[in-house]
Amino acid sequence: MGSAMPKNCSGVSRRDALQLGLGALLGGGLVTALRARGFAAEVANPPAAKAKSCVLIWQDGGPTHYEMFDPKPDAPAEYRGDFKAIPTATPGVQFSEHMTKLAKGFGKFAMIRSIRHEQGNHGAGNHYMMTGAPPRIPVGCGAFVSFHPSMGSVVACEKGAPAGLPAYFSMPSMARSGGPNFLGAKFAPFVVAEDPNGRSFKVRDVALPEGLTGERFDDRAGTRSEVDTLKRFMDRAAGDPALALDEHYKQAYDLMNSREAQAAFDIGREPERTRERYGRNAFGQRCLLARRLVEAGVPFVTVYDGGWDHHSKLFDSLKKRLPEWDNSVSALIEDLDQRGLLDSTLVIALGEFGRTPQINKDAGRDHWANAMSVLFAGGGTPGGTVVGATDKKGFAAIERVLAPENFVSTVYTKLGIDPNKILFNQQGRPAHLVSDPTPIKELM
Repeated sequence: MGSAMPKNCSGVSRRDALQLGLGALLGGGLVTALRARGFAAEVANPPAAKAKSCVLIWQDGGPTHYEMFDPKPDAPAEYRGDFKAIPTATPGVQFSEHMTKLAKGFGKFAMIRSIRHEQGNHGAGNHYMMTGAPPRIPVGCGAFVSFHPSMGSVVACEKGAPAGLPAYFSMPSMARSGGPNFLGAKFAPFVVAEDPNGRSFKVRDVALPEGLTGERFDDRAGTRSEVDTLKRFMDRAAGDPALALDEHYKQAYDLMNSREAQAAFDIGREPERTRERYGRNAFGQRCLLARRLVEAGVPFVTVYDGGWDHHSKLFDSLKKRLPEWDNSVSALIEDLDQRGLLDSTLVIALGEFGRTPQINKDAGRDHWANAMSVLFAGGGTPGGTVVGATDKKGFAAIERVLAPENFVSTVYTKLGIDPNKILFNQQGRPAHLVSDPTPIKELM
């Protein structure tokens, strides 16, 4: 009797079935039994939540690890590139020369240098890093695919929304695989497309249209409900689009009547010195707006930062871009820390993969999924920590090799969400939240 209890293909052992009771399997069905099993495990072993919110800085296109957080100063020039390495606050750890402020502030965040995967195109890489689930079928490089809920949607579903605000924001657009999949439209991100650095910054659906009073707005909402005679199919398996439309209407209505939303988006309340510290550019002001949103209780904010696909003129481009990026991200981490919010807020920065070791004929680097760097701060993350390493030329992760699943499981665990949780789609089919629920122990 000392051997392991055999399990069926759904991961339920014979002992589990007996403990759940034959009545549950025969009367309520296997799906009901699995739900009961998952719920029991969740209650028995709830993860200890350290963080309440997460700011994901998504560097779409695949940022170079060489020119940011994993320089190779001793490699030949065709691998090393044009930028020098500089010391950080942790002895023996170097960043690239344009990461000056983050290098000085390295005591407040950790760096993962050893995540790798095998999805070397944008569509597949986006999906894997944004969800922790590799795409089920081959997808094109430019594809926008969704086979599994994104981190933002899962957090919105599990943590809930604060008063008067959605639970999940994305600025200025949604990432390729940043949607809710089978969780439903309720957990899709609220997209803030407007530039908060603009003089007339105003978020759609937060303020009433000009000339429309609150009383007239209520009258119109009432009229809409009276003329709307569409039948609703409440069963999730039906996938009724009218329910999603109802959610969007409700969200828009709540936002227009929300003092909390109007206050959170009023970035003009910030002192000018704070706005200057973040950088007077669209990216910097979105980082500041993200801080205001987590301060208001929003559990997940994505700052979508496109344009990191440097197949050519990489060094010319990054000479201009990296100092601003370094300034804004360091400002966000420092500001959260000074306000006592860093312990309860994760700040993570990454893209879908890294860049090729050898510089190409166009002075750029191409897609490379064998090595990448991920910035990870907040929620009790030990500062000044480097997890893993790549080889001397940056070809591949060779020490403490990690998968996207480990990264995503770390995010969930720090937010008090069990990465081993079983989700159910509209048809009631079970799916693990993350197939490998092992978080990165060095960051816990």
